[in-house]
Amino acid sequence: MPMESHIADISRVIQLAVAPVFLLTAIATLVTTLNNRLGRIVDRRRVVLEHLAADVVNAERTAANTELATLARRSRLVYLSIFSAVLGALLICLVVASAFMAALLTYDLSRLVAGLFVLSMFSLVVSLGLFLREVFLAVSHSAHFRR
Repeated sequence: MPMESHIADISRVIQLAVAPVFLLTAIATLVTTLNNRLGRIVDRRRVVLEHLAADVVNAERTAANTELATLARRSRLVYLSIFSAVLGALLICLVVASAFMAALLTYDLSRLVAGLFVLSMFSLVVSLGLFLREVFLAVSHSAHFRR
């Protein structure tokens, strides 16, 4: 009889782990979006550097250097956002693992699970905030020189 209740506890934990799995999917989508933005920033940086390698007048050189500085800020924001999102995903994985360990060991890890979940949400909020800041920076500096 105790074995059946133990299996029931584990199956209940599996059911509860479904919501964090959906959250992991959402975070993976966010990381994919951030990675795509980072790729666009790198591509744009290459174009600007090629433009600088050609003989350009001082006004264009100044504009290109300003754009390079903006691209560097944007890439740093995206890197930090990716780091924060991945940290949040790792914390969600720890939430699921802790829930399973609690069920297997029949030990109360509810405070640990709650703490890890709160940290994960905080990390996700930071990631989204950095992403929003990068978008605002991209929009406010959208006047590119034309090649």
